[in-house]
Amino acid sequence: MPNLPPFRFSRRKLFTRLGLLGGAALLPPALRALFTPTPSATSAPIPLNTLAQSAPLTDKSLNPHRVVLVSTTDRADGVRQALELLQPPSFQDKRVFIKPNYNTGDPAPAATDPAVLEALVQAVQRDGASQITMGDRSGMAETRSAMQQMQVFDLAERYGFTPVVFDELGQDDWQYFSGEGTSWSRGFAIARPILDADAVINACCLKTHRFGGHFTLSLKNTIGMVARRVPGDGHDYMQELHRSDNQRLMIAEVNQAYRPTLNIIDGVEAFVGGGPEQGERVQAGVMLASSDRVAIDAVGIAILRMLGTTSDVSSGSIWSQTQIRRAADLGLGAVSAEQIELVTADSDSAQMAEEIRPFLS
Repeated sequence: MPNLPPFRFSRRKLFTRLGLLGGAALLPPALRALFTPTPSATSAPIPLNTLAQSAPLTDKSLNPHRVVLVSTTDRADGVRQALELLQPPSFQDKRVFIKPNYNTGDPAPAATDPAVLEALVQAVQRDGASQITMGDRSGMAETRSAMQQMQVFDLAERYGFTPVVFDELGQDDWQYFSGEGTSWSRGFAIARPILDADAVINACCLKTHRFGGHFTLSLKNTIGMVARRVPGDGHDYMQELHRSDNQRLMIAEVNQAYRPTLNIIDGVEAFVGGGPEQGERVQAGVMLASSDRVAIDAVGIAILRMLGTTSDVSSGSIWSQTQIRRAADLGLGAVSAEQIELVTADSDSAQMAEEIRPFLS
């Protein structure tokens, strides 16, 4: 077990932050049982193998691996159509967290376009969410500056949601997860606002990644939830990630810590080379939505291959790509192309889906 700094807060406060008090839906009963209150207990890293990973569905008859594909150049309209077709669980009376991609504040596809964030906030508010929080940690920029560049604070003031800069969180605002069974030497820490939410929306971009990730879609977007450093803990978790030969395994493994209600990939524009902050830009003209991170990333890779992309992304089967294979093996989503159901908005979308299918298989 790594030598982690002690947390200095009560067991009840830990329960509240993890959502074990107040009815939050992210943690399964098996995990709750690990935290039977005792007066002198202190918090400890959560073992990842205690977490449930089944995709939440309103209608159990729906295929949990369905991916909605909307052919569009209008981001806001694409988000609205995608949500209408996917039929995600209701956000009524829920505390919703939106995790965008603000690795930098550069224009999409480097970062989440303001139109995507605004359309998501509008949809969640219309559905009756009790609270909306949005936050991130940049990897190649100063997070607050990146969020300012992407109009986050202006939108927060207009719509009344809460922006959170993960770099500015205190020690008590991070939850450690054990590294046992993973490629993380000391485990990792996830921002507690993610874990406090009743529903998490993962808003991603369609792009390649030249620093070892190969592609950065929904699985990779989760890395922005992970601390670079936790106050009082000198370990640099991002340095470990980016120096490791197992980087792509580590990306998939982090995704065991939470379960998104919705994943959106903005592929109106894409980087088919370079990335994540700059690269070879193409007009891809697509919006994707799914509750399944593996399925939506597999479709995203298929689109990159159809457009012409790097050798790292285009080599071999999509299902042998390290991020995809590891995530599938961990039970995070689809395990083959045959499981994925492509749901389309119109004839243009259906034609694009037919063009993608050979690359997906």
